[in-house]
Amino acid sequence: TEYTGDGSVCISGHPASRKHTGNWKASFLIIVCSLCCYLAYSPIGKNLVSYLTKVLHETNLDAARHVATWQGTSYLAPLVGAFVADSYLGKYRTVLNRLHDFHHSLQLISAGPHAWTVWVHLVSSQYTIFLVGLYMVGLGYGAQRPCVTSFGADQFDDTDYVEKTKKSSFFNWHYFAINVGSLIAGTVIVWVQEHEGWLWGFTISTLVVTLGVCIFFLGSIMYRFQKPGGSPLTRLCQVVIAATRNFDKVLPCDSSALYEFMGQGSANEGSRKLEHTTGLEFFDKATIVTLPDCESPGQHNKWKICTVTQVEELKILIRMFPIWSAMVLFAAVQEQMSSTFVEQGMAMDKHIGSFEIPAASFQCVDTITVIVLVPIYGKLIVPVIRKFTGRANGITSPQRIGIGLCFSMFSMVSAALVEGNRLQIAQAEGLVHRKVAVPMSIVWQGPQYFLLGVALVFSNIGLTEVFYDESPDGMQSLCMAFSLVNMSVGNYLSSFILSLVPVFTARGGSPGWIPDNLNEGHLDRFYLMMAGLSFLNIVVFVLCAMRYKCKKAF
Repeated sequence: TEYTGDGSVCISGHPASRKHTGNWKASFLIIVCSLCCYLAYSPIGKNLVSYLTKVLHETNLDAARHVATWQGTSYLAPLVGAFVADSYLGKYRTVLNRLHDFHHSLQLISAGPHAWTVWVHLVSSQYTIFLVGLYMVGLGYGAQRPCVTSFGADQFDDTDYVEKTKKSSFFNWHYFAINVGSLIAGTVIVWVQEHEGWLWGFTISTLVVTLGVCIFFLGSIMYRFQKPGGSPLTRLCQVVIAATRNFDKVLPCDSSALYEFMGQGSANEGSRKLEHTTGLEFFDKATIVTLPDCESPGQHNKWKICTVTQVEELKILIRMFPIWSAMVLFAAVQEQMSSTFVEQGMAMDKHIGSFEIPAASFQCVDTITVIVLVPIYGKLIVPVIRKFTGRANGITSPQRIGIGLCFSMFSMVSAALVEGNRLQIAQAEGLVHRKVAVPMSIVWQGPQYFLLGVALVFSNIGLTEVFYDESPDGMQSLCMAFSLVNMSVGNYLSSFILSLVPVFTARGGSPGWIPDNLNEGHLDRFYLMMAGLSFLNIVVFVLCAMRYKCKKAF
């Protein structure tokens, strides 16, 4: 057919042409925009520990906590952006607005200490100015992130088999592009920050995000747009209230007797209907048709009776929650890459030959792993697995997530082994009570970064697929935001665990597991604890995934 079948429109509001809009030509620009934005955002997070400890003179523990809290806040911002996109502005306008905020926040940070001196008397310190700009960057970038990802996926028509297959590839290549940006950020820009000055690093980030905004805007005439369907929170609240009103009523034996919108599509404009599923029967009571409802068809009070599709939207979110919660600890493990892994690297020999590698730059091992593995996974691994499973994507998204969880556990074990060996060398060289680097090459950190990179390819992309494919129509951005919020909760969990470590380990004159001088601590025990928690998390995830029911739209 000439037009798409998913209800999307072009920028002028007319039905979207299958030939002239969307597909790879539009999603490519969105991918490049994401690359530029992450290239601007990533170097701040990657080297933030170094800035806080070297420039602002924080302790290792305080720096690790502040990094985790800032990243957690950055991953909470998607909820706000997604709600605005799905309810009112649409994804396109939300992305443009949030990128504008992101750009100006970077300008605040890149202004540098020389410009801040004008404001020092108003806000008392350079430290406060930096934190204000830092959190504004996190909020601006975070708010647009779920919208730009789901907007890119919207460029492929779900009702067309060929385009639907390409959508899975979009998630892979989108994640690939983000990691290309991460690689450049973790090597080139971090090097500039360390050797040419932080002002230069922040200025480069500002210029790159400007380029990303321009590229995104240039593709406007090629994009496909989904109309915002009103507040999803209102629809969900209507189900809860209607079900509570009817809690004493008996459900009919035949599910076809439950209320559903009679027209084509669902009552929510631009959305498909969802088939009724068993389980969570209490919410089905919101769809019970009473005698007054029969006497006034078409004039139902939505707070008293809801459609089956509306109820199924709430059921989908409830069923997603256990999978989401199982990914929180994975996020806490992932956060170690930008905090304790960096601190561990700073206590090791950072020279390879005559070249000194900044500890934060060694995160590029994880990034290179992702960049190499994504094409291999899509071009080689998936076709081989497809022959055995018969599935278009080789394995299911929950299976993909589970494999990633296992590799994240192996990463913690590897980090513990490296740290144990480093402490033995410190003991042998008499460096335990000296805050100096141990003569052990930072190259030994490679395996833990590699294993975590493999984990990210499987779990992060798998989670994105689950939360987009399983989300109700009109809630894609919100569900994508929830898939990012687990990163926020995971970062806060990491910060909380790091706060408890000195409480339980620094007793009786003991410096604890993570003191300022890591040579006196036992960071290896912290990593082993995280590995044990990861194993328990895998068990919980497998149990939840086995009971999960997929949505059925028509």
